[in-house]
Amino acid sequence: MVGPGEALQRPSAAAAIAQRGDRVLVRAGVYRDCAVWRVPDVSVEAVGGPVVITGPVCERRGLFIAAASGLSVTGLTFRGARAPTGNGAGILAHGGSLTVRDSRFENNENGILTGGADDAVLLVERSVFIGNGALREGWECAHGIYAGRLGRVVIRDSRFEGTRICHHIKSRAAETEVTGTRIRDGRHGDSSYLIDLPNGGNALIRGNRLEKGPRSDNPAQAIALGFEGVSHPTTRLLIEDNIFRNRLPERTEFVGNRTTTPAMLVGNRLSGPVIPLRGPGEVR
Repeated sequence: MVGPGEALQRPSAAAAIAQRGDRVLVRAGVYRDCAVWRVPDVSVEAVGGPVVITGPVCERRGLFIAAASGLSVTGLTFRGARAPTGNGAGILAHGGSLTVRDSRFENNENGILTGGADDAVLLVERSVFIGNGALREGWECAHGIYAGRLGRVVIRDSRFEGTRICHHIKSRAAETEVTGTRIRDGRHGDSSYLIDLPNGGNALIRGNRLEKGPRSDNPAQAIALGFEGVSHPTTRLLIEDNIFRNRLPERTEFVGNRTTTPAMLVGNRLSGPVIPLRGPGEVR
């Protein structure tokens, strides 16, 4: 147990003594703290009400740092992560797999930032990302979620809104799945892409509500596939049953595909000035 009245007052105190497989329960409150989780398979959960982590960041990078695989976070809010490089993260995972459920990321530079591990999985469910991203032009680019070269990224039933300058979701994983999620710039968000898979890899983008806002920093594409060179085997690109609205006056490509694998667009509903697909593929 962590919190007021407990022997462990702050999450960092629990992280200092945690053992593999421990369950850390954090009582409601606002914690001016950060924590580095160095052992595998630890779960951290909010109990009794909202838990807010505000920093400053640990190791000049993150409010929570997952230095070992298998960290699971449920019900926490990460707010205001800042780093000298402009690349601070609510959660920084460089130790392997990470699971995040029912959590919020508010006004961080990166909401979640991961390193690369070919067998690692990032799973995000029922979570909210509001106002994350680069603070100003010229700083290191920061995103709602920026996943490195993982084995798989899965984002389900979540919400992204008001991302600044860079992308709502950027994934360099071998497989990326985004389903049941709302991604919108809103009135003030000036993000670039809604979803960016710069190195290809298999993709399933299904059942999402997507909106490019009037202040988008990059009106050219909403979903970008392979724009930085395809380095993953790419055999399936399925974009299905999404609702997309373009609120810019310019035409935007719903999907820009620079891989050689045909993208299959099935049952999407598009409004505003939109080019459904540019590059290899088929629209049904």
